[in-house]
Amino acid sequence: MPRVTSKGQVTIPKEIRDALGIEPGDEIAFEEGESGYTIRRKEPTTEERDDPFEKYRGSAASDETMPDRMRRLRGEYPREVGTEEDDDVEGET
Repeated sequence: MPRVTSKGQVTIPKEIRDALGIEPGDEIAFEEGESGYTIRRKEPTTEERDDPFEKYRGSAASDETMPDRMRRLRGEYPREVGTEEDDDVEGET
C-alpha cells in the first residue's frame, strides 16, 4: 500500500502507471468524483487546449544527423575543423 511522505509525495504503483500510460515527467490530475478522487495523466495543452507540439510533428525530416542539427541550432555549425591549433601535438615544436 503506497504511503504519503512528509513532502506529500506518493509512489504510484507500476501496474497503475502502466495502465494509465504514466511515464517519468508526465503531469497527472486528481479529479474529485462522487466516490472520491480519480487520477489521470494530463495531456500537454496550451491555453487554447491545443497540443503545443502538434505544429512541430514531422518537421524533423532532414538529412542532417542529430549532432549536426544540434550544432546548427546552437550556432556552432558549421564549425571549422582541422585548424592549426588542432594540429599541434603537445610536446612537438
